[in-house]
Amino acid sequence: MSSEQGTLNVYHSTLTSIVGEENLIYDSDNKHLAKAISPGNPPNCIVYPHSLPQLAEVISAAYRNKWRVLPMGNGSKLKWGGLTEVDIVVSTQHLNKIVNHAVGDLTLTVEAGAKFADIKALLTKHNQILALDPTSPELATIGGIIATADTGSLRQRYGSVRDQLLGVTFIRADGQIAKAGGRVVKNVAGYDLMKLFTGSYGTLSVITEATFRLYPMQSASGTAVLTGSKEAISQAADIIRGSALTPIQADLLSSQLVSNMGLGKGLGLIACFQSIPESVKEQLNQVLQIGEKLGLTGAVYSDTEEQSLWLLLPEQIHLPESESVITCKIGVLPNVGVEVLNRTNLGLIHIASGLGILRLEEANQVLEIRKLCEQNSGFLTILSAPLAVKQKLDIWGYSGNALELMKEIKKQFDRENILSPGRFVGGI
Repeated sequence: MSSEQGTLNVYHSTLTSIVGEENLIYDSDNKHLAKAISPGNPPNCIVYPHSLPQLAEVISAAYRNKWRVLPMGNGSKLKWGGLTEVDIVVSTQHLNKIVNHAVGDLTLTVEAGAKFADIKALLTKHNQILALDPTSPELATIGGIIATADTGSLRQRYGSVRDQLLGVTFIRADGQIAKAGGRVVKNVAGYDLMKLFTGSYGTLSVITEATFRLYPMQSASGTAVLTGSKEAISQAADIIRGSALTPIQADLLSSQLVSNMGLGKGLGLIACFQSIPESVKEQLNQVLQIGEKLGLTGAVYSDTEEQSLWLLLPEQIHLPESESVITCKIGVLPNVGVEVLNRTNLGLIHIASGLGILRLEEANQVLEIRKLCEQNSGFLTILSAPLAVKQKLDIWGYSGNALELMKEIKKQFDRENILSPGRFVGGI
């Protein structure tokens, strides 16, 4: 027996004793994994636990044997972050239960493998929403959304993933089950580990359960779109930011994105309002008046037309047409957003936070836009890109002074460095 075969037997015997042979998959052709793993270093297997105790036991076995682990849900965001080399992949796909929906308290507790689309369908029946709009909502799981801090334009009104979380259950790197936060909105118990784990790309723990605050659905909705010159769009954004208008979503759009969506010509500004019908109508009119004074073209969308518009928007960026596409997350001073988009083919930037998503075609363009962002108190992080680009460029481009602190935190939570090695900033 070769040493390689002997190693595989160790993985097989140990893990099948925990999850059963039918839940241990050898899939070297998994399309999601191929974009997350360093070439030539496929994981030995994918493990599919069906319960929290099983998952904890798998992580405990990995800790004892010093097996490197990549946690995942459905794998839709594995292409984000740095390339990793791991021994096993552990999926939370089957941990997908709705644990508790406190309708009257506006809170929801779900397992990490629950799909966002299923949660949305459940909450719609109760006229409630989980105020996130993640990438690939049909595939995105709660664990993946938290791990990558994946929210969208709704952060204009409701904030980020961190702002929605009330509590988490997680498995430490040594396999022990732990909890932080709680199941009520006014909760102050323990350390705020929810904020620490959000956006950590699975490098600190394996999240197994999460509790979120919910919001009631509004009775009316409408969206205004302004298009035209970059100077006028920039002024319109400044006016809206400084006004009493309360959009739940508000983004700047690049000219090609505007064109591709059939919204007109030039740069764009899109703003959605939800409230009682009278308020929505008045605020939409105010946006149109702002646009008219600045010489911008304005239009209003409602009902199914509006829904289609907001579904199409992220698809234009996150569903690349070719393997050369580089998708980036950026942050920049809000008043510089128009300048960034003017140098980009496809992209959107939230008008209040200055965070956004760009779709680029060349590595040199990544470096150019990253420099522009850094000059304006911002950043550019590569989310997904061809393997050659990820091997060539610094994915995170982090130039701050907190790297040593982040490394110390990693040591505290994962001293053996078994969880998602290399996926985070500085190779963490």
